[in-house]
Amino acid sequence: MALNQAKWFAPSQATPKPVLKVYNSLTRQKDDFVPIYDNLVKWYNCGPTVYDSSHMGHARNYVTQDILRRIMEDYFGYDVHLVMNITDIDDKIIIRARHQYLIDGLKKENPLLNQELIDMSQGAWEKYFKSKILKSIPIEELEAQPSHTPAQWQYVQARVSDPSWLEGMLQRDEKFSMHVATLETSYSAIESARMTMNVGSSSETDAAILIENSKDPLAVVLDEKLKHTVSDPAIFRALASYWEDSFMADMARLRVKPPTTLTRVTDYVEEIVVFVEKVISNGFAYSGEDGNVWFDKTAFDGSTREGMNHMHEYAKLAPWSKGNKALLAEGEGALTSYSSKKSPEDFALWKSSKPGEPSWPSPWGQGRPGWHIECSVMATDILGEQMDIHSGGIDLLFPHHDNELAQSEAYHNNNQWVNYFLHTGHLHIAGLKMSKSLKNFITIDEMLQNWTPRQVRLSFVSQLWNNRLDWNESLQAEVKARETVIDNFFVQTRALVSEWDAAPTPQNGTWKHTKDERNLTAELYRSQHAFRAALCDSFNTPQALQVILDLISYTNVYLKRGRSSTNIDVVRHVAGWITKMLRMFGLGEGPPTEIGWGTAPASGEDVGADKEVVLMPYLRVLSTFRDDVRRRAMAKVSHSEFLELTDRLRDDGLVPLGVALDDQEDGKALVKLMPPSALIKAREEKKAALAAKAAQKAASKAAAEKQALAKLERGKLSPEEMFKPPNVLEGTYSEWDAKGLPTRDGEGEEMSKAQSKKLAKLWEEQAKRHEAWLEHLKKQESGAQEEA
Repeated sequence: MALNQAKWFAPSQATPKPVLKVYNSLTRQKDDFVPIYDNLVKWYNCGPTVYDSSHMGHARNYVTQDILRRIMEDYFGYDVHLVMNITDIDDKIIIRARHQYLIDGLKKENPLLNQELIDMSQGAWEKYFKSKILKSIPIEELEAQPSHTPAQWQYVQARVSDPSWLEGMLQRDEKFSMHVATLETSYSAIESARMTMNVGSSSETDAAILIENSKDPLAVVLDEKLKHTVSDPAIFRALASYWEDSFMADMARLRVKPPTTLTRVTDYVEEIVVFVEKVISNGFAYSGEDGNVWFDKTAFDGSTREGMNHMHEYAKLAPWSKGNKALLAEGEGALTSYSSKKSPEDFALWKSSKPGEPSWPSPWGQGRPGWHIECSVMATDILGEQMDIHSGGIDLLFPHHDNELAQSEAYHNNNQWVNYFLHTGHLHIAGLKMSKSLKNFITIDEMLQNWTPRQVRLSFVSQLWNNRLDWNESLQAEVKARETVIDNFFVQTRALVSEWDAAPTPQNGTWKHTKDERNLTAELYRSQHAFRAALCDSFNTPQALQVILDLISYTNVYLKRGRSSTNIDVVRHVAGWITKMLRMFGLGEGPPTEIGWGTAPASGEDVGADKEVVLMPYLRVLSTFRDDVRRRAMAKVSHSEFLELTDRLRDDGLVPLGVALDDQEDGKALVKLMPPSALIKAREEKKAALAAKAAQKAASKAAAEKQALAKLERGKLSPEEMFKPPNVLEGTYSEWDAKGLPTRDGEGEEMSKAQSKKLAKLWEEQAKRHEAWLEHLKKQESGAQEEA
C-alpha cells in the first residue's frame, strides 16, 4: 500500500517584513535600497581637508555616517566596503602652510620686541582693516565719516553694537564679525607692545605675543611679499600630515570605525592625470595656455553618447544652484586663476601651479589636481565605474558632489555613477551654521570637555541623520536624561541577572511564565518589529531609540512586582536585545555578551592585573567590617550599633569600590556594580540633602524656642503690678484692690462692671503667663545646680 506524504501548507506572513528605504538626494525622496552586487555595498564617503583642528561639524558628519554604516553592517547584515579619502593638497592647505611657515620665520627673526616689528604689525593691521572691513561699508556711509583710519576704526567699533547695522554688514560679508574680532585682538596687542617699548621693560615673550595676536593681518602681508620663497613640498606635507593624524585620533576617540580603504590625494596624482586625459579625449574638458584644465559644462550638459539611454545632466543634486557664482568660486578655491576659462560654470580638473605652490608633472605643465577630481579618481580606482552609496555633508551638495557626478559620468560614459547620495544635515551652534572659515566652531577637544563620546553619539542617534541639528544646552540635558534612564535600567537588570546566576536552583525570582511574562515577551516582539520598521524608514534612529526607551519603561513596570515574583530569564532576554541594539549604534564597548554599555579599560589601567591587586581593596573593607562586628559583639553593645556598622559598610566602605547595595522588600540587598564616581556623587548629594534637612530642622527648632521664650518673657511682669505705673501711664487708675486690680479710674470714679470684668480677664491671663515664667526660672536654676 502506497504511503502519501502529508500535505504541507506554506506559511504566510502575519506581519510583512519592512523594506529598507533611504532618503536619496538624487531623487529627494525615500527610495528602496537595492545594492548592485548581491549583499555587497560599495560606499564612498568624502573625507576631510586636513589643515586645522577637527571640529563639531566633522563629528556630526563622520559619527553620523559611522552610525549609518554600523546599521548597514551590523543590523541589516550587508558587506560594506567603505572608502574614505584624505584631501592632503588643497588651496586651504597651501595657504595655511605658507602662512604658518612665514609667521614662524618672523618669530625667529624677531626674538625681542622692536619698533620695526611694531610698525610692521601696524601696517598689516591697517591693510587688513581697509581690505576686509571698509569694503563692506557703503561708500556714502564712509564718505560721511572722517577719512583717517583711527576715526574709521572708532566708528566701526561703535556701530558693531547695533544689531541691525551689523546684520547689514554680515549680508555683504558673512565673515565681517570674524574680521572685526581679528582686528580688535591685533589692535590691543599693538597698543600693549607700544606701551612696553615706551617703558623699556620688554621680555623675551613680548615679540612672540605681538606676532601671535596679529598673525592673520601679518600673514597676509608676508604672503604677498614672500610666498614665492616657500618652495619645499615638505612644508605642505608636514601640515597635512599633522592634522591628518589629529583627525584620525579624534575619530578614534569618538569610536568611529576606520574605513575599509583610506586614500590620499598625494598618492593618486598620476592616476588623476590619466583620468583627466580621458575626460579630455571624451570631449568633455579642455586645456588652456596657462596650464589649467577645465571641465566643459556646456559640452557635457544635454549631451549623449552611443549606448546611452539618456542625456547627460549637470547639477543633478542641486539644479537650483546652477550658475551660482559664489558657490562655484568657493568650490574652486582662493588660488585659482581663471584666464583660460571659457564659461563661468566650467570647473578646474587640473591647476597650473604658481610660485609658492606644490606641483607635479603633467602633459599641461607643472601643476596640481583640482578639488573635485580627486574623489572621482579614488572612488573609481577602488570601487569601479559605479557605486551604491556616496555620502558627505550637505554643504558638499553643490558644486562638489554635482561636479563629481559630471566628471565621473563624462569619464565612464554612463548616466548614473552613484545610485544613492546620502547627505548629513548641518550642525548649528547657538542658532548659527557652524563654519571653520567663520571661526564659529567648537573643536572636538573642546566638546569632549563637557560631553562624553557616548553622549555625542547618542545626541546624533536622537536626531534624524539628514536634518539640521541644533547643538545647545537643552540637547545636552535631553541626551543626559536618556542616558540616565538607560544607565539605571542596565544597572538594575545586570544586578538581578548576576544574582540569579550566582544562586542555586533558583532561590531568587521564578521560572513561571504567567500573563505578565507573556505580555513582556509580546512587548519585546512588538518592539523588535517597530525598531526594524524605524530603521527601514531611511535610518530613523530617533524613532528606533524611542522604541528602546518605551521597552525599558514597560520592563521597569514589570520589575516593580518584586524580585521574588520576577522571571529573570525574560528580563535577561529583553536587556540582551537592548544591549545588542545600542552596541549596534556604536554606543557600547567591551565584551558583546555583557549586558549594558560595557566598559573599556580606563586610561593607564593594567588590564592584566593579578587577583591580589584586584581583590585586596574589597577584602580589606570586609576584614575591617568583621573586626568591628567582633569588637562590638564582645562588648555586648545594643543592636542599633550593628545596624550603624552595616550602613557604614554600605556608604563608606563599598561606595569607593563601585559597589552599591540596594535594600529590597524581602530584606536582601541587591548588589549593583556602578562607576565609583557616580556612587560617590550620589552619596555626597544624599549627605548634603540630609545636612540641609537637619539644618532646616535645627533652624525651625531654634525659631520655635525663640518664639516660646518670647512668649514666656511676656510673663515676667507680676499680675499685681501690671495695671500700676510705670506699666501703665501715670493717672490711668487711682485705686487698686489687694490683687492689684483697678477699682477707680484716674478721675476717682468707680470702674464699671464691664471694665472690671475686662481687666479681671487680662489679670487672669497674665497670672498664668507669670506662673509659667516662674516655673521656667525654677527649671533653669535646677539645671545650673546639676551642672555645678
